[in-house]
Amino acid sequence: MLTSAPSVSLSWVNTVIAAAERQGVPCADLLARAGVAHERLGGLRWPVDDITRLWRAAAELTGDAAFGLNTGRQVGPGSFNVVSFILLSSATLRSAIGQLQEYQRLISDGGRFQMLTGVQHSWLIYHPQQGSLAFSPHQVESVLAAAVCFSRWVTGQPLKPVRVQFSHGQIGPLSAYMQALAAEVQFEQAFNGLLLDNTVLDAPLPQADAELAQLHRAHAAAQLAALSAPVLLRTRVEQWLTGALDGSAPGRAQAARQFGLGERAFARRLQDEDVRYADLVDGVRHALACQAVAGGAEPFVHIARRLGFSEASAFNRAFRRWTGCAPGDWQQQRAAAPQTAPPDGR
Repeated sequence: MLTSAPSVSLSWVNTVIAAAERQGVPCADLLARAGVAHERLGGLRWPVDDITRLWRAAAELTGDAAFGLNTGRQVGPGSFNVVSFILLSSATLRSAIGQLQEYQRLISDGGRFQMLTGVQHSWLIYHPQQGSLAFSPHQVESVLAAAVCFSRWVTGQPLKPVRVQFSHGQIGPLSAYMQALAAEVQFEQAFNGLLLDNTVLDAPLPQADAELAQLHRAHAAAQLAALSAPVLLRTRVEQWLTGALDGSAPGRAQAARQFGLGERAFARRLQDEDVRYADLVDGVRHALACQAVAGGAEPFVHIARRLGFSEASAFNRAFRRWTGCAPGDWQQQRAAAPQTAPPDGR
């Protein structure tokens, strides 16, 4: 058994959706462009690759070159779930960042923070940890902008980093970087990070409450333990496939490499769990196809291409095998009987 696949909390997903909606992009349009089923909003977490698709879609539909910065600078406590309460009750900003490092998985597995302490200043470095898809630069920019924003509402004072740097090139106007980060910004550097003054990091916070902080940490620790609970390999593979089916179906060798196993060992591990890799691919395709067809926003030919079918006719044959009817007929039947939930494909 293995730990759960990399994922991100729905609270952070909703932060991205809300930012796009503020710029006039309806949630349904955003999900359709990202190729993510609306039913995903009913879950607690999303695969990391799905939120990468969401970021890409949001940047495209809004046309905002500073979308990541604008999203990050508008975060609030609701974006960070229980972690927000831990930050607000911490003794210092440095302590709050330490708590963020410890409980960051509750927000997202998509990156980690590192603190490098110097004599006068300290670097808060962000290390992105992407899934199968490369992160959008907007994702990285949103994280540093959010770090500046959360520091402001934790300390009650405007935070002005000494310097900010990104490993990617400039993608938005310099004025947007200044508005979100309040500091000189350098691009195409060795790492992504904020250089902060130690006097700011170590100043007492106005809302510090050791007893309340301990209570919130206990709650967060329980959530973290549940998130880290071991899961079956087949479950991890299904979660990975949900994000990896993006125009082609990954072969067994590619899947084995994803989980650090040789192809034969990978097949044996799945056999021990009474399943074949081909069956998992078919099941995930089934579930995603039903979700997309039920949503009604995506043409069938696009669904077929996204799920890795060579042509629409192959998708139609598979859909008939899964459901007993063609996609259009199944969609009409579902519209006439909306209480019928699509199968989960497992």
